[in-house]
Amino acid sequence: MGTFLIILQVVIVLGCLLLGTHYGGVGLGLISGIGLALLVFFFQLPPGEPPIDVMLTILAVIGCASVLQTIGGLDVMMKYAEKLLRKHPTRVTILAPLTTWFLTVLCGTGHVVYTMFPIIEDISLSKNIRPERPMAVSSVAAQMGITASPVSVAVVSMATILAKEAGITGVAFSIPQILMVSIPSSFLGVLLAAFWSLRRGKDLDKDPEFQKLISDPVKRAYVYGGDEGATLQDKVFPKQAYWAVGIFFTAIALVVVLGAFDGIRPHFPNASGQPTVLSMTLVIQMMMLVSGAVIMVACKVKMSEVPNSAVFKAGMSAIFSVFGVAWMAETFFHAHLDSLMASLAGIVQAYPVFYAVTLFLVSKLVNSQAAAVTAFVPVGLRLGVDPVTIVGFFGAAYGYFVLPTYPSDLAAIGFDRSGTTRIGKFIINHSFLIPGFICVITSCLVGTMTPRTGRLRWM
Repeated sequence: MGTFLIILQVVIVLGCLLLGTHYGGVGLGLISGIGLALLVFFFQLPPGEPPIDVMLTILAVIGCASVLQTIGGLDVMMKYAEKLLRKHPTRVTILAPLTTWFLTVLCGTGHVVYTMFPIIEDISLSKNIRPERPMAVSSVAAQMGITASPVSVAVVSMATILAKEAGITGVAFSIPQILMVSIPSSFLGVLLAAFWSLRRGKDLDKDPEFQKLISDPVKRAYVYGGDEGATLQDKVFPKQAYWAVGIFFTAIALVVVLGAFDGIRPHFPNASGQPTVLSMTLVIQMMMLVSGAVIMVACKVKMSEVPNSAVFKAGMSAIFSVFGVAWMAETFFHAHLDSLMASLAGIVQAYPVFYAVTLFLVSKLVNSQAAAVTAFVPVGLRLGVDPVTIVGFFGAAYGYFVLPTYPSDLAAIGFDRSGTTRIGKFIINHSFLIPGFICVITSCLVGTMTPRTGRLRWM
């Protein structure tokens, strides 16, 4: 009977996740609340701890980033990124994904990629390059940058969880220590996927489908017209936009420095009277709030426009998603942790790659790296996975490219008027699948490689 109840609970959790993905981030969080209520009221499971630290960090980050976007700071970054791409148009397939990866690293969100899509497509068509090549890998690269950003929710969540569980594992990692692994591993994954994309698909002049499309004068005008000359180069931004970028970068630099040197952070006595250093979670929250406030006051931001920014909307959606999904997952896993450890600890310890595969699948279910990390990393730690290996497998938290339902992937398809970036006949055979797997697998291989021996930690 006990096994049947557990299976029924798993069905409810998975059902809520699958149903919630049809309604986006907010819907996912709300429907996860139904699963949470059923677990608590019907199955009498004690409610787990809601991810308050993660949610407050998201609030602080989106507060700063949305103010930055409102004043035009993000567009200033895009302008310089576009300048690089137009200076080397024939290398757009390599430079575009590296650019979107870097923008995400700076801003902490992959949603900055939307402005770049029409620019990438315009450059590709002007050089007769198949737009699918740079656009698909650029969408994937923007999401891979999340694991390498000091201000992304996923990185902050990883650092917070490792610090919280340090009493069990004996190991905690600062954000700079995590980035020392995740930056090179995700960057090399993106670079390899970009090189693979150089020869994907047929050249436009040899693609019969594309040639058939542009044989119609109206459709040809649509493909080569539309947003012809889409560019930010001619746009003049107020000086306040540049000030905002400088303030934002200063805040990021302070976060990195404070994370690298514990001695310069304040120390306070804990419950037992021992001095304890101020946590990086609180540091990031404070720095983002201060940065947003300075931008708001110094740059005279119209605060009535902030809630309408894309970053603000995406961030609020992320809060709902993380809140509902992580709380439901914590309730289920905490209630069955002993049985999970008894049945899975040996397997996971012997074959840590099993942890990475599970994290990858959880990410696909929740459509969020931060939610996947918050829900499953504590389980992996308590199952006995080495924290060093968990950091190395950070890239496996990006699994939602498997089905082309993520907003940035759908946006890439929509912006590509040539029709080369697409969803295949069988759904699973879409433009983002292979670049996504190349990025994730490469990231995990590089992240888990031991520098001295060159061997993988999980072999």
